[in-house]
Amino acid sequence: MKTNFKVLFLAVFVAATSCSFTTKQFDDPDKDKLLLDLIAYVLQKGHYDSKEINDEFSEGVYTDFIDGLDPLKRYFLASDIQDFSKYKLEIDDQIKNKELTFFDLVYTRYMKRLDDVKGMYEGILEIPFDYSEHESINVDYDHLEYATSNKELKERWRKQLKFSTISSYYDLVEEEKTKSETETDYTATSTTELEEKSRNTSKTSLKEYFDFTDDLERKDYFAIFLNTIVEEFDPHTNYFAPPDRDRFDLRMSGKLEGIGARLQKKNDYINVIEIISGGPAWRGEHIDVGDIILKVKQADEADAVSVVGMRIDDAVKLIKGPKGTKVTLTLKRVDGTIEDEVITRDVVELEETWAKSTVIEKDNKNFGLINLPAFYFDMENYKERNAATDIKKEILRLKEEGMEGLVLDLRGNGGGSLRTAVDIAGLFIKEGPVVQVASSGKSKEVLKDNDDEIVWDGPLVILVNELSASASEILAAAMQDYKRAIIIGSKQTYGKGTVQNMIDLNQWLRKNDLGDMGALKLTTQKFYRVNGGSTQLEGVKSDVVMPDRYSYIDVGERDYDNPLPYDKIDAAKYDIWDGYVDFQETIEKSKARMAQSEQLKLIDDNARYIKLRRDEMEVNLNFDDYSAEIAKRIDETKKFDSIDSYDNKMSYRSLSNEIELMKQDTTLREKRKRWHKNLAKDIYVEEAVHVLEDLKINNIKAGKVANIKN
Repeated sequence: MKTNFKVLFLAVFVAATSCSFTTKQFDDPDKDKLLLDLIAYVLQKGHYDSKEINDEFSEGVYTDFIDGLDPLKRYFLASDIQDFSKYKLEIDDQIKNKELTFFDLVYTRYMKRLDDVKGMYEGILEIPFDYSEHESINVDYDHLEYATSNKELKERWRKQLKFSTISSYYDLVEEEKTKSETETDYTATSTTELEEKSRNTSKTSLKEYFDFTDDLERKDYFAIFLNTIVEEFDPHTNYFAPPDRDRFDLRMSGKLEGIGARLQKKNDYINVIEIISGGPAWRGEHIDVGDIILKVKQADEADAVSVVGMRIDDAVKLIKGPKGTKVTLTLKRVDGTIEDEVITRDVVELEETWAKSTVIEKDNKNFGLINLPAFYFDMENYKERNAATDIKKEILRLKEEGMEGLVLDLRGNGGGSLRTAVDIAGLFIKEGPVVQVASSGKSKEVLKDNDDEIVWDGPLVILVNELSASASEILAAAMQDYKRAIIIGSKQTYGKGTVQNMIDLNQWLRKNDLGDMGALKLTTQKFYRVNGGSTQLEGVKSDVVMPDRYSYIDVGERDYDNPLPYDKIDAAKYDIWDGYVDFQETIEKSKARMAQSEQLKLIDDNARYIKLRRDEMEVNLNFDDYSAEIAKRIDETKKFDSIDSYDNKMSYRSLSNEIELMKQDTTLREKRKRWHKNLAKDIYVEEAVHVLEDLKINNIKAGKVANIKN
């Protein structure tokens, strides 16, 4: 399956570096001004969809920089915003003229407000909170006005501190109840002491937070400002200051140690945006995408540290740690419930990121399922091991087991190697284009499967969800366009149809006495389906839509600010696969089954409940009301418990080669046992098998259908 990747990569390299062949001088002795000039130049010359730096751009930077520094509106006053506003439409001119007036003003004022608040929060936390008072807080900070005075700001801090402290107080009260009911001769702790302890916990967390901010320098805030500028182009273009670039390089090398989750800060909260396959969080099923980390507690510490408002790098330092150590995370689940999870830190097990398969037995028939967590490859030697060669091996093994239909599970697969996606597509079609790639110069490359071998020509279903991204979307889209597979899953996949390259900013400087300038992760390419449509924003829309917990909340590319738009180019020439006789009829049968499913109705009700809970912005600060709300929430979610006890009444077994390995490897045996147990609860796998049963193969092919023309 040969593809013209050398030509593609050469085009990318030229597009990304062509602007280095320039007579433009970057020799400003002020490092900040030089960086501003350099980044603006590279963005406009190398970005796939370069924006004009104008008044509209200026307004975006203005809003996002202020919101990024103060998302909860608890530092700046309305008078500060009035002072800043005169620059709302001037930042574009300042970028072009290498002026830092706006940044300097906001930075200086922010430093002052930080000092003001440090003298404010300690006094608030010295006074006991009155939880008998009937009051509430609105946490819709986007629509909150800035405080008009220090008095109003102090009252805002009082409410926010009461809000963050009431959860600790509630936990202590519940813990006290449990101890008094289960331990004999237990000496009760008074509510006064519990209230004081909860305040002290908040005080400690804030002190540690401000200790972190005290360590930050002007250059750290300038890096935030630069990132605000570059992210106006698109959310995946980022500036990496030297230490951040080193961390990125380490992460890309695959040396992952910690809990195995990817985090993102949004509105002062640390959000889980990806669970890394093979990591501790994945293995223990502790955390879900969409969970928010509120607090972190080390094994040797009595109290948890709040990470609300903390810089993400500092939060990560608390969460990460040596293999074998334990960390307790206080999580706010996607349905609003708050729970503690104890995780033993570890390194990611590479084996768990590889393809694995199982035989599904139903009504004396065998079906195959291959789970692919990522499109992996060996960076040193592609032929050494990669997702495509592993998938081919698993298919051949499943054929030996008498497989009559194949399910390829791409749920939660965030992508990886483009080449493996093209090669995997080639296992299911004779030959033809798989994906179109446009580079920043708008030149187009069509990546093809040129090998006419078909490894599996039987019924094929691909499972996806909202977290299936990038290479997953390329493969699913190609199989959908060829009508080679039926796609089952979420309404649409993640919607990331762009490619980034890391650009070393130092390469533009002929002589540099200012030190390392860092790097720019730059969006340089965009993916398109063979039918001409982009996977950007739209993702891949399933042929058969099945609800899940993320159905009514924004997950994916559309949840970012400034994503590149969806668009279309000309279609490539390709032949629709003519191997099925009842493709559309099978889809209609599946939709009819889904409409009658009580389990799916319950899953849909749960998704709507999650959406409802996430939209609630008013929180009670009266303890009785707060406790009643939690009790109500627990009661409301009980009806969804049966989702996890569903039985799809199919049997799962490992392949013969793996059974032999299990005789020596008890850990592998336990992992597969857990996997099969989860598959037995999976209604999506059940429907995939129903679809495989319905798909009929046309054994007497009537010849190829007409080409899809440009």
